[in-house]
Amino acid sequence: MTQRLRLAIQSSGRLSDDTTDLLKACGIRISRPDRKLRMVSEHFDIEILFVRDDDIPGYVADGVADAGVVGQNVVLEKNPDVRQLDRLGFAACRLSIALPKSDTYDSLEDLNGKHIATSYPGLLGRYFEEHGIKASIHEISGSVEIAPGIGLADGICDIVSSGSTLISNGLKEVEVILRSEAVLIASPSLSAEKQAILDTLQFRIQSVLKAKKHRYILMNVPNESIDRVKDILPGMRAPTVMPLAQEGWSSVHSVIPDRAFWDVIDNLKEAGAEGMLVVPIEKMVL
Repeated sequence: MTQRLRLAIQSSGRLSDDTTDLLKACGIRISRPDRKLRMVSEHFDIEILFVRDDDIPGYVADGVADAGVVGQNVVLEKNPDVRQLDRLGFAACRLSIALPKSDTYDSLEDLNGKHIATSYPGLLGRYFEEHGIKASIHEISGSVEIAPGIGLADGICDIVSSGSTLISNGLKEVEVILRSEAVLIASPSLSAEKQAILDTLQFRIQSVLKAKKHRYILMNVPNESIDRVKDILPGMRAPTVMPLAQEGWSSVHSVIPDRAFWDVIDNLKEAGAEGMLVVPIEKMVL
């Protein structure tokens, strides 16, 4: 009987949506009628479990699931016996300490003696210990940002994305203790068959993630400028050069990192490139 890889993902929310989109881009279609908590893919040897994000590291560590997609902050807080494999590039956030706007803050030492409310006592406790800060930690779950306003704590340590929640509650971010994003985790002890399925899944994920970080560029270049254009392009290998019907011109095709896009475009224009077309890449297999 063929084994299936059992993957735990968040049951609802932004992380669930982003994970589902990633799996779809990897050729794994997910149909979830009636919000079922378990489904089997028809196109890949994988079974999806929809669970609370806080439970995912424990499910993987206990062998209930073989792998999972979860925020790195949850993994580091729970500190389970799992393998962290790939950073997935979505659900980016930071775990930060915040104080009331009216508080004076110059350095970490200003936290000594304060009472900090958080849902991440493990991460915050280790951070205080590493930096020699003597502050007390009050563990609460949910609505951490209201703690200073109701007199429960002097400050908070919580997940921050845009920072709008802090502002609306009269708080200011004073220290970032962790930058996090979604990660793929796996059990340290998988059967050879399940490990092979996981390897295939990782290959597909990396193909999708690499594609998102690059762009395909096409342009018309005077033949006398081709060498200069080649020197400008930061592609993985030499660009493709094809002659055009117009004598003295060629079409040059290459792949460029998205982060270098505008610098490259400006330099190519200066080198004589014209008619540039830049398009996204769906998959990139190296």
